[in-house]
Amino acid sequence: MTDRREPTTDGGASAPVDPATPGSEAEGRSKSPSGDDPDDRRRARGIRDRLERRAIALFGLGTILLLVVLFYYPVATVFVEAVVVEGRATLAVFLELLRDPFYFGDLARLFAGESPFAVAGDLLSADRRLGIVGFTAYQAALSTLLSVALGVPAAYVLARYEFRGRRTLRSLTVLPFVLPSIMVAVGFVATLGENGTLNRVLGLVGLGPVELLFSLEAILVAHAFYNAPLVARVTTAAWESVDASAIETARSLGASPFRAFRDVVAPQLYPAVLMGAALTFVFTFGTFPIVLALGGFELATVEVFVYRLIRDLEYAEAAALAILELLITLGILYGYLRYEAAHVVRSRGVRPLPRRPLSPPSLSVRELLPRAGIAVYAAIALVVFVSPIVSMLYASVSGPDGLTLDHYRFLLERQRTAAAFQVRPWPAIRNSLLFAAGALALALPMGVVVSVLTTRQYRGRKLVDVAAMAPLAVSGIVVGIGLLRGPVFGIELSGWRIAMGGAAAIVAAHAVSCYPFVVRTVAPGLESVDRSLVESARALGASRARALYDVELPLVWPGVVAGAAFVVAISMGEFSSTVILATGTDQYTMPVAIERFIGRRLGPATAMGVVLLVVTSISFAIIDRLGGESFGI
Repeated sequence: MTDRREPTTDGGASAPVDPATPGSEAEGRSKSPSGDDPDDRRRARGIRDRLERRAIALFGLGTILLLVVLFYYPVATVFVEAVVVEGRATLAVFLELLRDPFYFGDLARLFAGESPFAVAGDLLSADRRLGIVGFTAYQAALSTLLSVALGVPAAYVLARYEFRGRRTLRSLTVLPFVLPSIMVAVGFVATLGENGTLNRVLGLVGLGPVELLFSLEAILVAHAFYNAPLVARVTTAAWESVDASAIETARSLGASPFRAFRDVVAPQLYPAVLMGAALTFVFTFGTFPIVLALGGFELATVEVFVYRLIRDLEYAEAAALAILELLITLGILYGYLRYEAAHVVRSRGVRPLPRRPLSPPSLSVRELLPRAGIAVYAAIALVVFVSPIVSMLYASVSGPDGLTLDHYRFLLERQRTAAAFQVRPWPAIRNSLLFAAGALALALPMGVVVSVLTTRQYRGRKLVDVAAMAPLAVSGIVVGIGLLRGPVFGIELSGWRIAMGGAAAIVAAHAVSCYPFVVRTVAPGLESVDRSLVESARALGASRARALYDVELPLVWPGVVAGAAFVVAISMGEFSSTVILATGTDQYTMPVAIERFIGRRLGPATAMGVVLLVVTSISFAIIDRLGGESFGI
């Protein structure tokens, strides 16, 4: 046998190498120059590859667990609170609510067993009793009609006319999802109050003051401010998808312009208008900050009264009432979805209707009428949509003697002199920023993961989509009650009591309410990514997670940034769950501080509202720049 020899440093032959001795070639092959074992490296690389292949599934599982802990368990706690009384399952709380005229008015007699004909006759009479639930539905119906009346003309202008600023105006239809509702309420208080801008303008033209504050009319206009842009957004999208060739065909067959609109365009608009109306009804049925600020307990809706019950420590009754509200709103949404499935018209065309210039060099008599109508609508829209913000800005710098910065000085002085139980500005601003940062850290990855899960083809995708989007259908009041009665009060596990701090609970509530908006900005982009790019990356050996990280996410990055802006803006303005979880603590935020200022000093409330407006405006600018057009309903 020939000896294996290794060269020496001097170029000569080395002595025979014994494979069993230290420093042998066999050991040299098993060790890297740095001393690492190649087998260990291969095993580590194999583990890393397996984790990378399963990364999406692991992140999906983690997101589901977070939803269970932060949303489904708290909401389930609310259900248990309503049906388990003194350790015994019962529906007595629900039955008492249904039979109580205070909640259901004359309809409660029907649940109590009276004749439907007698109840129907009283409901049609002038002295009928609506109850809390009936009044909530009544104001929601009126708010829906007003929102549709203001939203559809806006959709017509945006879809059929071209003018400077059209894109920006269209992007402004995202306002319902960005502007804090309590800030809008402050704007309407500054507009409609006894010394508000409306009465000041009326005084300049010799008209007497009007009393609109703390009235149903004020609530309806404030709801229209929020929901008319929503109706306009969904209707504009439907109008822009109408195929121009279908209208041209109808006209060539002798149809008049009105007949062509009725038979071709209108059927494609009805589902969108009904969608906007259904969402508006659901949002205004569950209204809370606007009614609390503009109506108080005198014009209380279901959510306002749930809040009052919680303050009175009537948790079982509050939970039952919140569940009844949820069932009503889910029933409305289910009815709309059934209608949409049966009547939706899908356009096959690719050529949209051409837009006409809003201000051509010459106007015919035929063109003057619609433009005159647009001018009238613009004047109304200016009052409804612009005056609250302008009034809030003006009220924050005005006083009895003219322009002043006293309200901002008050906030600074309040910071130094306020008692421990009073609201101070800096903790409110600091808490809002910290909670928004925490919500962003949770909601952004959750939203991206859910977007990935809901844009992949697999069995059970629809179930995942519905389960992930459930927070959109559940009010912040319910989430707040659930977190308060569950994780905040503590959970008993094997003799250990696990509790979540108030700040952590507020961050959780914000993240749950925000992450669906990340999904709405990221998922459409993921669905439109060219699949050949992903397949090429997979063919080159990339795992699903690596293809997602290196190929898909960079392509949808603007949507991710827009989703992050949504999270910050919505978290900064979130009120419903925050006011429940922050009661009795120092974890109040800017919206909570504004609500506490409104009833005492309007000036500081408007000054705090301006601070909140600046923050949300920055977020809106990011949304408009990067993802405003891609956001859909």
